[in-house]
Amino acid sequence: MKGEVMPKYVIERNMPGAGALSRDELADISARSCRALEEIGTEIQWLESFVTADKVYSVYIARDQRLIREHAYLSGFPADTICEVKAVIDPSTAREARWTKEHDVSKESGIY
Repeated sequence: MKGEVMPKYVIERNMPGAGALSRDELADISARSCRALEEIGTEIQWLESFVTADKVYSVYIARDQRLIREHAYLSGFPADTICEVKAVIDPSTAREARWTKEHDVSKESGIY
């Protein structure tokens, strides 16, 4: 897959009490994750995770879901739900769409 863009995934991990973990406990979890990533290789990358009361949502770039599951196995963390990201939106998405609609270059140049 060299040169190809790998898909991005959001992983939902059911981890009761995750929000109450100390900074040191979170650092240990991070270290375990990094060790597993090093063992797997370069076709998977952890971008970030969001810790809530009882779940952790992690964002990864990976060749495929199999690597996500392998990482979960090696690190000892659940990967209860794995979803491939199809699009990313934010407040600029609406602004860009509005600007494009208001400045339809094809109409201004007579191209239809």
